[in-house]
Amino acid sequence: MRPERRDIIPAARICSSAQYLNHTASNTRREGPVIVPRPDHNVSRSQISKNALRVLYRLKDAGYKAFLVGGGVRDLLLGREPKDFDIVTDALPEEVRRLFRNSRLIGRRFRLAHVHFGREIIEVATFRAARDAEPEQDRDPRVDRQTDAGGRILRDNVYGDIDEDVWRRDFTCNALYYNIADFSIWDYAGGVQDILDGTIRLLGEPEARYREDPVRMLRAVRFAAKLGFRFDPATEAPLLTLGDLLDEVPAARLFDESLKLFLSGHAVQSYELLRHYGLFGFLFPSTDEELDREHNESFRALVLKALENTDERVASGQPVTPMFLLGVFLWQPAVNLAERLRESGDAPMQAMIEAADTVLRAQQQYVSIPRRFGTPMREMMSMQLRMRNQHGRRALRMLEHPRFRAAFDFLRLRVAAGDEQADVFEFWERLESMDDEHRRSAVSPKRGERSRRRRPRRRKKKSS
Repeated sequence: MRPERRDIIPAARICSSAQYLNHTASNTRREGPVIVPRPDHNVSRSQISKNALRVLYRLKDAGYKAFLVGGGVRDLLLGREPKDFDIVTDALPEEVRRLFRNSRLIGRRFRLAHVHFGREIIEVATFRAARDAEPEQDRDPRVDRQTDAGGRILRDNVYGDIDEDVWRRDFTCNALYYNIADFSIWDYAGGVQDILDGTIRLLGEPEARYREDPVRMLRAVRFAAKLGFRFDPATEAPLLTLGDLLDEVPAARLFDESLKLFLSGHAVQSYELLRHYGLFGFLFPSTDEELDREHNESFRALVLKALENTDERVASGQPVTPMFLLGVFLWQPAVNLAERLRESGDAPMQAMIEAADTVLRAQQQYVSIPRRFGTPMREMMSMQLRMRNQHGRRALRMLEHPRFRAAFDFLRLRVAAGDEQADVFEFWERLESMDDEHRRSAVSPKRGERSRRRRPRRRKKKSS
């Protein structure tokens, strides 16, 4: 089910220019941009990061063109606070590096500069050439382009001007340029109108653009979920048929994209759209298979509650970790495998540990999970079994475990989803609120039970 489009700023607040209001949205090339002057849009320098302004003005004062571009402009038009501010210029990366001593050059697929201001990083890219342009001798001799047999771009260091760069952007709502020279907005493809209409529209021929970079399918879903926009029909159609292209994308890159999809405050909408278009199964195949099983109502409820909980934490400014949500996604596949291992004779705890490890290894082929998240995730999953033990010192030691809070929250969601008995959670909730003396009393052995103390083994005497 698609999310309803959220209310955005009325058209009059974004643009009152008759020239623009007569400009229809299109993804075809135009001779030049529609320029929206400062009085006719609502983007103010007071809303832009001071560090981004420093970069823009220094580039301008050095004689280069400098524009704020992409999602930052889009979010400012929508009255949102941008997550970051990206800049594009006609200065080559090496020239940007010379202007900013606090910068470094990154990227192989496309080279750009990161300008560091403490924790804030301003990304500065050079205008890219049109997709059909060939490297020329009078351009930087180090530029090159390489694609694979399927059309996916491997390297793309071919520089151009703004009239070419715009057609290298992905979506019309991200192809807007704020000119620091006169504070106008340059719009080549009807991006402002698409923002007003709440439309996600790809620039260029959609299937070709998705084949160039399959991750654009995930970006399309992410923007639709984040903004509450609907897809243009031509942009939407390939999402249902090209999902297998994601198999060609490095698993590490898909991990980064998954974080953006699920840890940015719109996890529920992202999940529903990914499932609707059949893309979720290319990221988490074992999870997708379990979600489709008719008898797994509690697992579907658990996933949805975890996504809702993640969105609530992001909205309230609380920290979120990939470990928790990934553990939820892989929980049912691990439980099913652990059950089969127990039937083969493994002890319950050993079966759960081995199952979690096996499921995690299999998942790495699709969305790789770094060890710093995978290890605590396995601990959180195995602790679900340990939390059924409510007696003795082991129960007390559970409270001191570094993953107890995550395991406790996981248990809470499992109870809410009908996947665990409520009395298990209630015991740990009460125990956590007690002082040490009452805790020891609460976990002492039941009457009639005796704790056996193991005698130390005697060392065998060495034969002389």
